[in-house]
Amino acid sequence: MFSPPTTTRFLQLNSPFYSFLLPSYQRVPLHGDGVRRLGQLQTCRQSMFLNAKPVLKDGTLSINGKEALTGVPDNVVVTPLTDSSAFVGATSTEDATSRHVFKLGVIQDVRLLCLFRFKIWWMIPRVGNSGSDIPIETQMLLLEAREGPEVDAKTSYIIFLPVLDGEFRSSLQGNSSNELQFCVESGDPAIVTSESLKAVFVNYGNHPFDVIKESMKILEQQLGTFALRETKQMPGMLDWFGWCTWDAFYTEVNPQGIKDGLKSLSQGGTPARFLIIDDGWQDTTNEFQKEGEPFVEGSQYGGRLASIEENNKFRRAANEPQSEAPSSLKDFVTDIKRNFGLKYVYVWHALLGYWGGLLPNALGTKKYNSKLRYPIHSPGNLANMRDLSMDAMEKYGIGTIDPAMISQFYDDLHKYLVSQDVDGVKVDVQNILETISSGLGGRVSLTRRFQQALEKSIAANFQDNSIICCMGQSTDSIYHSKRSAITRASDDYYPSNPTTQTLHIAAVAFNSIFLGEVVVPDWDMFYVWHGLLTILIHCFIIQFLMTLFVNCQSYHEAAEFHAVARAVGGCGVYVSDKPGQHDFKLLKRLVLPDGSVLRAKYPGRPTRDCLFNDPVMDGKSILKIWNLNNCTGVLGVFNCQGAGSWPCSKNNAQGDLSTELSVQVSPADIEYFEEVSGQLWTGDCALFASSTGSLVRLPKEEKFDVTLKGLQCDVFTVSPIKVYNQKIQFAPIGLINMYNSGGAIEAVDLVSDSSSSCEIHVKGRGGGNFGAYSSTKPKSCSVNSKLEGFDFRDEDNLLTLKVPDRTSSWDIVICY
Repeated sequence: MFSPPTTTRFLQLNSPFYSFLLPSYQRVPLHGDGVRRLGQLQTCRQSMFLNAKPVLKDGTLSINGKEALTGVPDNVVVTPLTDSSAFVGATSTEDATSRHVFKLGVIQDVRLLCLFRFKIWWMIPRVGNSGSDIPIETQMLLLEAREGPEVDAKTSYIIFLPVLDGEFRSSLQGNSSNELQFCVESGDPAIVTSESLKAVFVNYGNHPFDVIKESMKILEQQLGTFALRETKQMPGMLDWFGWCTWDAFYTEVNPQGIKDGLKSLSQGGTPARFLIIDDGWQDTTNEFQKEGEPFVEGSQYGGRLASIEENNKFRRAANEPQSEAPSSLKDFVTDIKRNFGLKYVYVWHALLGYWGGLLPNALGTKKYNSKLRYPIHSPGNLANMRDLSMDAMEKYGIGTIDPAMISQFYDDLHKYLVSQDVDGVKVDVQNILETISSGLGGRVSLTRRFQQALEKSIAANFQDNSIICCMGQSTDSIYHSKRSAITRASDDYYPSNPTTQTLHIAAVAFNSIFLGEVVVPDWDMFYVWHGLLTILIHCFIIQFLMTLFVNCQSYHEAAEFHAVARAVGGCGVYVSDKPGQHDFKLLKRLVLPDGSVLRAKYPGRPTRDCLFNDPVMDGKSILKIWNLNNCTGVLGVFNCQGAGSWPCSKNNAQGDLSTELSVQVSPADIEYFEEVSGQLWTGDCALFASSTGSLVRLPKEEKFDVTLKGLQCDVFTVSPIKVYNQKIQFAPIGLINMYNSGGAIEAVDLVSDSSSSCEIHVKGRGGGNFGAYSSTKPKSCSVNSKLEGFDFRDEDNLLTLKVPDRTSSWDIVICY
């Protein structure tokens, strides 16, 4: 999917010979598609913070005195915003229609990164070096602009973000002539236009993550339809270990199975404090699945919601006193909260109630005036990958709630769930609205209406902004996310498909570049176990029958790969193992004894040197993901090569998981490190390797090699070494038995500072093995005022001591 660049020249900021958007007179002639030819778009500035406001004069767009766009025809419109950004749009001489495709110019010989929808629900990344590498339905395009071919040449970044312009949604795409295009569409033949003046937002800067953050801040103010992640209330479940019922039971989920799963996790020392009861609890009916008839693949998506209440697995009927079902959903939820210490119980539902919507005229749903509608795909969706669920919904139709009744539906459903002691919801199938918007005001308007109703109901009924959004990666949904704080950032996790394990990790990391500015990207559940093989050995000894059960454990080959990704992802952590089938050694590196997790501060994203490489299919690149904690940085390293190929890829990767690849790792890989380094920093860092337990001291810019086979990974805690009392150099690592060791540390303070003594206090949480870099062996160490023994390794200056397992919070005092 990431097309490896061939012979790539470097876009130079001051040279017309390296222009990546060619003037109109240099383009290949068009082929009579009826769309008026547009001009070149090139946005190059010295710095996003300099006064370089775009100026359009005599057909040339200039920024900071340099030509950025030449040969601009009359139908291209540029609206400057800030000193480095502008909206770009166009007008058409054709009749007003509900869909237009406009051309902007040629892109070639420049490294680029796209995030595009390969299915209606999901995005994946692609890299390349020309316009033909830009797929249909691209929702973010990032270009690398370098001032020369040298390795250390100054690098800047240009971002293109197709946005919502009135009732029209825009996307980017390239063609075989390397021309960049943008498409605007309403999704309703009755909603038409002949122009879109603010279809694409363009910005420029010398720091890739700054330019994206700054761009989203500007768009938040300009559009007024969404809010940034940092301004939203975070649901409490993010900081607790969870279990989802989906892969454990699929739609056969049942109360006893849930109890068994919660019990096994608790007994193993990693208690779930957060539960998602996934698809299978609702009162549904499916006319396309009849008892005794063969199962038809896809017919499961024809089911419709018959009422907002639970089905008979979770509610005992009055005439069934001997049933094993609980008396009600509330009875069950209250029971498992009390017995297993659950803090949050969420349930699943689709945006329209269920996959096939509501059952029209059913007693429990009649009031919502649902009507059967058949989805219609946009040409953009049809150009990429088909989806089984979407194919089924096109065949069976969707019972679509009357938009005038959607607020009532959500309020009734969520009010009922609250009465059943449910704490929140996972809302799935969100992008479906764009396919049924014809005659309902168009995709942008319909999404806005449903999203506002959904978020209003969540705020009115639940106490914790308790919603996880899913299957909603279209910009229709993203740019209407005012309150929702969590969104799935990838296609589903498929435990039994070995070719998708590495793709999942890479896709979430790259998608988080964009999604992470608006929401906390959700990495989905994962498996730590393949299954259980039970061998029965019957032995007859002196007329005595002995039955010996030999349990052969089979851990999932990608379990640690996924676990480490969650540790650096800054996301919620939840698994979907079957009851009794868990790898507790692995889980205990993610989950503290009280059920909490050590979540990093930000969405985990690829390091700067990985942005334009293909970590899945180029056969040479390794993925690095960076994040920060309160006092340390964390860096995950993943060999994603050799296991699978990107969807919609022209080539299939042929790899070998046994092949070793190497990558250079540096403390400098972690962005915004100044947030944790402070004034006492020596400029050196202590790096702790989770896989080996080794500690090394490095200057921030120094690099070292890491070598991994396919599906192997490692995680490094990076802690700034600071000077205390002018002589003690110290850097806390955290709980070194955990993947994200530094996530346990909350604060480091110098309490006693005299010429003869020094006391360093490290505050944190969780039991386990505490580690730190110390230039000198301390005199003593205590945990919560109790003296504790410690070890000190002279060869690498690693100080370690034991924090009792049941310690929820601690103040470690290290005396010198």
